[in-house]
Formats: sequence, C-alpha cells, structure tokens
Amino acid sequence: MTSSLPAPGAPLDHFVSTAPFDPLSVEAMTEEQTKVYQASQLRLMWWKFKRHRVALWSAIFLAAFYLMILICEFVAPYNLHTRNVDFIYTPPQRVHLFHEGSFVGPFVYGRTMTLDMDTLKRDYADNPNDVQKLRFFCSGDPYKFWGVIPGTFHFVCPAEGGQFFALGTDRLGRDVMSRIIYGARISLTIGLLGVAFSFLLGIVIGGLAGYHGGVFDLIVQRIIEVLQSLPSIPLWMALAAIMPVTWSPIVIYFGITLILGLIDWTGLARAVRSKLLSLREEDYVLAAQLMGARPSRIIGRHLVPGFMSHLIASATIAIPGMILGETALSFLGLGLRPPITSWGILLVEARDVSVIAFYPWLLFPMIPVILVILAFNFMGDGLRDAADPYR
Repeated sequence: MTSSLPAPGAPLDHFVSTAPFDPLSVEAMTEEQTKVYQASQLRLMWWKFKRHRVALWSAIFLAAFYLMILICEFVAPYNLHTRNVDFIYTPPQRVHLFHEGSFVGPFVYGRTMTLDMDTLKRDYADNPNDVQKLRFFCSGDPYKFWGVIPGTFHFVCPAEGGQFFALGTDRLGRDVMSRIIYGARISLTIGLLGVAFSFLLGIVIGGLAGYHGGVFDLIVQRIIEVLQSLPSIPLWMALAAIMPVTWSPIVIYFGITLILGLIDWTGLARAVRSKLLSLREEDYVLAAQLMGARPSRIIGRHLVPGFMSHLIASATIAIPGMILGETALSFLGLGLRPPITSWGILLVEARDVSVIAFYPWLLFPMIPVILVILAFNFMGDGLRDAADPYR
C-alpha cells in the first residue's frame, strides 16, 4: 500500500483564487442575517426607530407641521392681516355635513350679530337658513407667497360672500386659525436656528476643552459656571431689551435666535467635554494620532459619533426649550414684535383675565405649543434609543 502523503521537505500543492476580493461577501449566513450585518448605521437606526410607534407618529406629526410652514399661505383660509370688522370676537364656527337630513358637504351657518347694550358685548347666533358651503382648492384672499410672489390660491375658502372662522376671531376681526398657521413659521424655525447655533458653539467649545484640556479647559469651565449661575428669564429679558425698537422685524427675529443660542450652549458644551475626556484615552484615538490625524478630524470623525445618541436627545429637548423661550419673551413684550406673528405674540391677546373669561378661544395658540413640545420629547426618546449602541 502506497502512501499519498508528500515526501518530507517537498513543496505542498496549493491553489490561489484569481477572483476579485469582495469585502461584503459573507459566508454561512442567511439572507436576513446578511441584510442586518451589511446595513449601515443609519439604516439600523431607522429600523429601531420604526419600532417606537409613539416616536414614529410624533416624527410624522412634526414633519407635517414643518411642511405646513413652507406653504402656510395656501393652508390658511385668510391672509395674515385680513380684518373682518363686522365679526370682531366671533366664537369658533362648527363645520357641518348635513342640513335638515340632507348631505350638503362641509359647510357653516351664517351668523347674525346683536350688541348687548348693558355689557356692550357682541352676541353671535347661527342662522339656520343661511348655509355657506366651503370651497376647496379655490381663489380667496390675496397674499404674497413668502412675501415675494403674489397669489390667491387656498386649500379651503369660505363661501362667496360668507365667512369661515373655525377658531374664531380676535379683537380686530382677524381669523385666529390663519394667524396660528402663519405664526408656526416663526415659532418653529426660530427653534431650529437657535439649536443649530447653540450646537455649533457647544460642540466646538466643549470638544476643544475636552480634547486639549489645560488652561483652555479651565477658562471654558469658569465661563460656563458664570453663565449657568445667571437666572435664565431675567437674562433673556435683559438681552432682549437691549435690541432697539427701531430695528426691522427680520433683524429682531435673528436677534432673538442669537440670544437663545448664546444662552443654551453651556449645558451641551459641558456634556461634550465630559464625554471627550473619557473617550480621548481610548486606543483608537491614539492610533488616529499616530497616523497623523488632526484634532478636528479626531473629534468630528471618531469622538463625536461615539455619543451621538446623547447629542440627538439634547437637540430634541433643546428645540422645544427654544420655542418656549421665544413664546415667553414675546408674551412679555420683549421678544418679537408685530407685524411679525408668532405663537407668543398671539398669546399676548389673552393676557387679560377678562378677555379669557369672555373670549376663551384666544387661548387656542397654546394648543400647538403643547402638542409640538410633546412631539419633540417623544421623538427624542425614540431617536435616543435608536442611536444607543448598547440597546
């Protein structure tokens, strides 16, 4: 019997494949396993985020709101400054579908006004004989789209010669619902711009303080401690009062955004610093330094993504804080000023107790503020869980 083993010292036969190397090839894995292991980080976050139903619906709700502010001229049934002098302090109108048992479609009843001579209060009553059918995709109040392009197209309009005040009117006869829709453009964008500015300051200053340390870190920490020791609302009021009344509304808008960003960066900077102090000692940071990577690349490419979940949660919490800050400043008369319209300015109408008692619908601008803040918090919880590498 002959042996098939090669002689001692003889070269072994071997085979080298000439096929190109595929770094994404995975052996002994099912199709589902391959899909998961080859997915990007963003795709994995999206899969985890979709399982958080409340966060997903909150994100859809916020996306609809931000889409609305792009086309608020179309969505609002009236122009921002349209006054209906015959319908001052009109209560909300109900939308009906059936009239005397017959389907008519969305409509409202016309209203008649009587003046109470004892209290000088306007009383409005529906006229069941005046059926005013709503129009959709129609031509209505003229406006300028984003202040530039003139137009008259609206998604919904009152009947010809009729009225449609779904949320009532204010002391000048302006439609409250239309003003809430227009005010969302200012209140929602001021939160995004303010957070973007505060994040830029927080990540840059906190990142440099945590990565380099030393004297720079000591100076940054003392500045943060001084700013955090100041009460927020009086500081907001003082900074907002500095702005001259002669400034244009756009300059005031960016001034309020700058104020909110300057005040809100300290917490994020301290969080970024503490994270970088621990992560800068890791082996992969030393490897990047030995390969010649610059500090800015190490911080932005290797360190910041390591605690992205914390940054996402901070952003979703900071945006509603910015919205509340603008609302509070405008409510106190120190923030935005007319003709700019925001939710805070709309709530100024409801500062008087007697107004709230007689015209409670002027508090309706408070409802979108509450809903948006809750949606941001719920979405932040879902994003934080989805971006957490340990879950």
